[in-house]
Amino acid sequence: MSTGTGADSAPAPTSTHESKTGGTFSSLKIRNYRLFATGAVISNTGTWMSRITQDWLVLSLTGSAAAVGITTALQFLPMLLFGLYGGVIADRVPKRQLLLVSQAALGACGVVLAALTLSGVVEVWHVYLIAFLLGMVTVVDNPARQAFVSEMVGPAQLRNAVSLNSANFQSARLIGPAVAGVLITTVGSGWAFMFNGLSFAAPIIGLLMMRPAELHKAVIVPRAKGQLREGLRYVSGRPELIWPIVLVGFVGTFGFNFPIWLTAFADEIFHGGAGMYSFFNILMAAGSLAGALLAARRRSSRLRMLVVAATAFGLLEIVAALAPAVWIFALLLVPIGMIGLTTNISANTSVQMASDPAMRGRVMSLYMMVFVGGTPVGAPIVGWISDAYGARTGMVFGGALSMLAALVIGAILVRVGGLRLKVGLHQGRPQVRVVPRERLATVA
Repeated sequence: MSTGTGADSAPAPTSTHESKTGGTFSSLKIRNYRLFATGAVISNTGTWMSRITQDWLVLSLTGSAAAVGITTALQFLPMLLFGLYGGVIADRVPKRQLLLVSQAALGACGVVLAALTLSGVVEVWHVYLIAFLLGMVTVVDNPARQAFVSEMVGPAQLRNAVSLNSANFQSARLIGPAVAGVLITTVGSGWAFMFNGLSFAAPIIGLLMMRPAELHKAVIVPRAKGQLREGLRYVSGRPELIWPIVLVGFVGTFGFNFPIWLTAFADEIFHGGAGMYSFFNILMAAGSLAGALLAARRRSSRLRMLVVAATAFGLLEIVAALAPAVWIFALLLVPIGMIGLTTNISANTSVQMASDPAMRGRVMSLYMMVFVGGTPVGAPIVGWISDAYGARTGMVFGGALSMLAALVIGAILVRVGGLRLKVGLHQGRPQVRVVPRERLATVA
């Protein structure tokens, strides 16, 4: 499969199988993926409960937005340091077996944090340590989970399944913050952490119930020297891979720091407390869910869509940061969630479809390393700016860098893809389009 040309990729070819199994929820017709999705929505709900509770707990213990940023940074620092090695492991080891181990480890971390909180001895360094341990597990869990999707559904349903994964995650994001807000204000933070830890039993059961014979044949790469360098060379030589990865790196590092901004806006700007923070997350999740469902209906992955979405995402963040009233800020969170999710899905599916199966684990580990692993760099910077100059300034900074990166990389893709403007008439109306002069050299 190919992403097509330059900044305006041609649609991926539609197979006979794909045309027969189209639709927003077509991947759910596959039993193994249905089990995977069912387990994921339960564990994702627990994860979102834990994230909201963790951010609020750190803010309560320290009173600092920068401390929330440090917690987020520690959780994603292992991806920055070891993410590429996680991809090598994911390519070498059967992914279903690897996920069984990683999901059990994530559940254990949740139970330990719950025990510390419920016993009343939790300190901020406990939260920091467990956030780091969660990040270490995610180093192998993330690329394995991303690459395992293609084994469950095959190439014809890959885009749909990736979009539904995001819809699944965002559906849980609607439920998790609401439940977390209730638990924090009634029985305390510990029970939210406990639910998260126990929720990982669901994906483990789903993985055990799968029928291995119905999985698409996996490409297991034998252990050999130089596989990490081989993966980096593979990505660096393909513009349709490297530039989307660079773009999501900037957006992930500076634009996706919502735990910092939303806690600060809820607490310092609008003085609303934990309930308002949960409400902000629910609004963003509603927008993200809509974006994921719309993406599931699309059959093609266009790099033009990625560039436009990232530009709009950065611009909306700037506008929201300057919102004079809470209701304006809250309403803007819906399109921010929708367009942010569109940016993520467009990049994810473009990169997966353009990757060779034998390289997919390493490619996706690089993708996740720059998208998620940039947080240890961006979160402390954005947290410091938010503490020193105000949450509004911090959010403007993140949005401006995201928008600038999108515009610059869009111009690079136009140049690399040999694109030009075409002015003409379409159905009697003037039309301006970007069209390719020639295909990218690396695309067949």
